[in-house]
Amino acid sequence: MREKVEKERAEEEEWVPRTKLGMLVQSGEIKSIEEALRSRYPLKEYQIVETLLPDLSEEVLDINMVQRMTDSGRRVKFRVCVIVGNRDGYLGIGLGKDALVRNSITKAIRAAELSLTYIERGCGSWECDCKEKHSLPFKVVGKSGAVEITLKPAPKGLGLAAGDIPKKVLEFAGVEDIWAKTKGATRTTFNLAMATYDALRKTATIKTF
Repeated sequence: MREKVEKERAEEEEWVPRTKLGMLVQSGEIKSIEEALRSRYPLKEYQIVETLLPDLSEEVLDINMVQRMTDSGRRVKFRVCVIVGNRDGYLGIGLGKDALVRNSITKAIRAAELSLTYIERGCGSWECDCKEKHSLPFKVVGKSGAVEITLKPAPKGLGLAAGDIPKKVLEFAGVEDIWAKTKGATRTTFNLAMATYDALRKTATIKTF
């Protein structure tokens, strides 16, 4: 066990890429996170994100204790939900589970970094014509489990008309003004955050003509 911990610490101190994308980033051929996400290679190493986006912030949204009965007795683990973002168009969300809270947070952060996606921002409200990237370019709907959220572009200065969890996710994505409407089991923090994330990432995948 001690050897495994020491090995993980050594890998964190000196990153040795194991994927083609990681090698391209370390060699300097890929110099931005935009290039990395648009490449044909999957994002499988969290060090890529930390190298290309050093100003990435993270925040714990929820910590839950999960109990499981086994032959040897009751086992307790902690499940943590974390969001990461640079507040300028890049956002990720992840879950981590471990017997220790600190390890759960670390796992959640790494999972969130690997789920990093680009969020297209704009000024899609008919009440505003400033052409600045303060809101979303069009209405999007996101779902996760029994939760559904609708995000509509809002005029500049309105702020984030949303609940606490969607508001935090929107802030990390760099969205300043929005109308939000939710329905379903919104008390489930992870599903509500995931629904918001699902809606936001559609801004970069939906094509408008």
